[in-house]
Amino acid sequence: MATETRPDPRNVVSGPRQVLLRSYVGIVTAGGLGLIAVVLYGATLRNLPGVDAAFFAVVGLLMLGQLRPLFTAGAPDANGVMVSIAFVFAILLRYDLSLALVVQTLAVVISGVSKRRVLWRTVFNIGQYALSWAAAWWVMGWVGHRAEASVPVDLTGHTLLPALAAACTFFFFNELLVAVPVALTAGTGVWAVLRPNIVYELLTTGALLTLGPLVALSMEAGPGFVPLLVPALIAAYAVGSVALQRENQSMLDPLTGLPNRKRLGERLTEAVREGQVALVLLDLDRFKEVNDTLGHYVGDQLLMLVGERLAGSLRPSDTVARLGGDEFALLLPGADAEVAWQVTERVRLALVEPIVLGGLLVGVTASTGIAVSPEHGTDVDVLLQHADVAMYLSKESGDAEVYDAARDRNSPARLALLGELRRALETDELELHFQPKAELATGRVVGVEALLRWRHPEHGLLTPDAFIPLAERSGLIATLTAWVLDSALAQLARWRSQGWDLELAVNVSVKDLCSGQLVDRVTQGLRTHGIPPSSLQLEVTEGSLFVDSVRARSTLRQLEALGVALSLDDFGTGWSSLVQLRQLPVSELKVDRSFVSRMDEDPRDLAIVSSVIHLARGLGMRVVAEGVEDLATWRRLAALGCHSAQGYWLSPALPAAELDPWLAEQLFPSYDEVSDIDGAQV
Repeated sequence: MATETRPDPRNVVSGPRQVLLRSYVGIVTAGGLGLIAVVLYGATLRNLPGVDAAFFAVVGLLMLGQLRPLFTAGAPDANGVMVSIAFVFAILLRYDLSLALVVQTLAVVISGVSKRRVLWRTVFNIGQYALSWAAAWWVMGWVGHRAEASVPVDLTGHTLLPALAAACTFFFFNELLVAVPVALTAGTGVWAVLRPNIVYELLTTGALLTLGPLVALSMEAGPGFVPLLVPALIAAYAVGSVALQRENQSMLDPLTGLPNRKRLGERLTEAVREGQVALVLLDLDRFKEVNDTLGHYVGDQLLMLVGERLAGSLRPSDTVARLGGDEFALLLPGADAEVAWQVTERVRLALVEPIVLGGLLVGVTASTGIAVSPEHGTDVDVLLQHADVAMYLSKESGDAEVYDAARDRNSPARLALLGELRRALETDELELHFQPKAELATGRVVGVEALLRWRHPEHGLLTPDAFIPLAERSGLIATLTAWVLDSALAQLARWRSQGWDLELAVNVSVKDLCSGQLVDRVTQGLRTHGIPPSSLQLEVTEGSLFVDSVRARSTLRQLEALGVALSLDDFGTGWSSLVQLRQLPVSELKVDRSFVSRMDEDPRDLAIVSSVIHLARGLGMRVVAEGVEDLATWRRLAALGCHSAQGYWLSPALPAAELDPWLAEQLFPSYDEVSDIDGAQV
């Protein structure tokens, strides 16, 4: 993979603190250039022809080193480490400030031209280094070390303290002068800029400053000793190159060669600092089915092809990364939500073109979530979280989704609700309501469905929609299911002791089907409460069966072998195929209320309900209609051949204590009016 060339963000001055930043840059630049002019105003440079040959040998090495920066692992500066610091410090120790400033200025100019920096930054760097070396020179003289270009100083043991003081002074001034403009650009404090990189700077700049006296000693020994520094420099470059290669490898996904999550985080941090940026998270739909059906080798091929298609759909300045599994990310610098949407649609079109894998044509679809900085956050973790939230909404809608705080299920209020839900399990705030299910032909009550409710002390009675998604995401769903199953079976045992032979339906989630614990939990519950397996029915939603179809089907087959009936809830709202439906051990289909409630108003809903009933009968399954609210709907369903129904017209869901009298008297509202439903016509 070719190395991506990205512009240095510090070459651009932007942000709300632009005036302060420009003023600061102007002051440092003017101060440094003025200092150079003052120092060079004297006749110091007239002594230049009199300096020894070692000086020119060191300057030659410095120029070569400046053309080839030293790159090391973990470098916060994309321009590498400038080895000129060691040589300039040596010149400062052996000669004087004027020669040090001349050499340092020449080094900065060479670096600026080779790196194609903008002029203002090159000039700023000249001023920055001039002020830092001047401060070091002053401290060194104050401690007692003076040198002149015409009379080079030989280093002795007494030079150690001044050299240490000068090195510390240069390090402090140089880091501070560079950190201030970065802090102004980012809108943060100077220490916040220094803190993350201080250890790295101590190890690199500090090491170069430590090397300075050794360079001065080699110069003192004569020009013939200066070339002995070359092997040490070559070794430093080699070690740095190897470390950098290893770091780069740790930043890449080994399968696709794309940047990984760590590299994405670094680039996202940099892009946020520069200004507007869009982050797109992309998750392949039903990738696990490809792995399970065609094998992991074919799955890996698919991921590599997807990576290539994503990279081919983006601009050179964009980044595509693989975060793990079948999840990718797109980083779009300078893009707003509208641009990100357009890019996402282009990517989705590129992916949908069939791919030949294992001799089969495979179409790839993806769920995509978009978050934009600064609108949706300026912190990397927050942007990733918000893009992830949007991606899960995309799984539900089928379209690309932009983050919307109003639809964020992970809002602080919902997270607080999750903590309260854990408490509710211990404080008896949860309760079960039971909704009867009756035969359409006779009106006879044949069973009840257990429905979970939360009597919240502040929010009142909450339905599962308000807290089940939170429980599924947090891992609390297994505990909830265990509580519902045990409580419902205990109530069924009480009804059976009164002579009521009812079938009990309990809802389970996809997490339960894939956990590997559901079968054991059901077996134990039936044994504990003395309930025959045929009296229990587990309801699963249509979509849950295809999230992890292999494990879900395995669990369903074990439950069927146990003798527990299985019902497919909300049928018609998911993405079932007839082939999959035929292979499932399901004995009952429940027609979703969204179709049943509009049968009299929309002929298409009537056609759907009629088709589902005939399909189920053809497959040997029973059919239950949900949401039956009136007599007309009851009669029409009976005429269509639907077996059972539940809804408000029969009875709303009630606590067991309130439902007991209704069950005891075997009442059925307006039963006389529907006693002739066998002859009803649609």
